[in-house]
Amino acid sequence: MDRAITATEANQRFSEILREVSQGNSFTVTSRGRAVARVVPVEREDQKQKIERLLEYVKTLPPTRVAPWTREELYD
Repeated sequence: MDRAITATEANQRFSEILREVSQGNSFTVTSRGRAVARVVPVEREDQKQKIERLLEYVKTLPPTRVAPWTREELYD
């Protein structure tokens, strides 16, 4: 659950807030009583998982066919 903090407090305690966020906490920053931003931990995903997700996505794309072309058509 987010903890509400004012923009002034976020500015004054930014390093401390980042430390807490790195430990899994999150904050909603308010200005004049209205929520304006959220500070949340980044979801970390290692490089291998990213590549696997990309390859799975590419497999779902429809195949494309490109007809042969001449040099003149290519540079026309």
